[in-house]
Amino acid sequence: MAPHPLDNPAFDSLAHRHRGLALAHGKVLRYPADVAPFLGVPRDGHADAAALEALVPPGDTVLVIGPHPALPPGFALEPQFTLVQMHCPEPLAETPGPEIVELGEDRHADLLELIALVYPHYFRPRAMAMGRYFGMYEGGRLAAIAGERMGPPGYREVSAICTHPEHLGRGHARRLTAFLCNDLLASGLQPFLHVSPSNTRALGLYESMGFRHRAGLAFSALRRG
Repeated sequence: MAPHPLDNPAFDSLAHRHRGLALAHGKVLRYPADVAPFLGVPRDGHADAAALEALVPPGDTVLVIGPHPALPPGFALEPQFTLVQMHCPEPLAETPGPEIVELGEDRHADLLELIALVYPHYFRPRAMAMGRYFGMYEGGRLAAIAGERMGPPGYREVSAICTHPEHLGRGHARRLTAFLCNDLLASGLQPFLHVSPSNTRALGLYESMGFRHRAGLAFSALRRG
């Protein structure tokens, strides 16, 4: 069976759509630390020690999805969980709500403020270099956001879907997700996303919207001492 692009999303994104962002050594690729925490290796997991040492400085930690490298001395791999990967094969029902606006550099501070409050773990200051971000404002405050992250050929990851705690329960995440997914589908790209298996609320939301489970992918933190 031919390999699927979404089985190795970070590597295939860095090798194609995000090639201009990629830090590379041999066959190993990673995002700059201020853009995203992900490192990718080829499907066979081949990554020589020199490549990992060049791309992961002492004291640094990167995240690996899918194929994992063999570890040279000084590195530790800490499995997190099996990441649930879902895809959106057809348009989603859109719901009414506040105006959706694209978040440019003039709204970067608003985005970082919301991220720091509700989604701090995987987001980096220059994450907007990876794709578009959209949001909705209520009462002058950024109430919810959704954006684009990895992009293997033919696919686009929907990420950073989050809502300010004081604006929960109003359907904002559903509205933004449907808007962005439908826009991607209209442009010929298939949306996908990743969810922690413990985040049952998000899993239920995406399933109810029409997302389908595609795979479970190994997800680990790679640390260098």
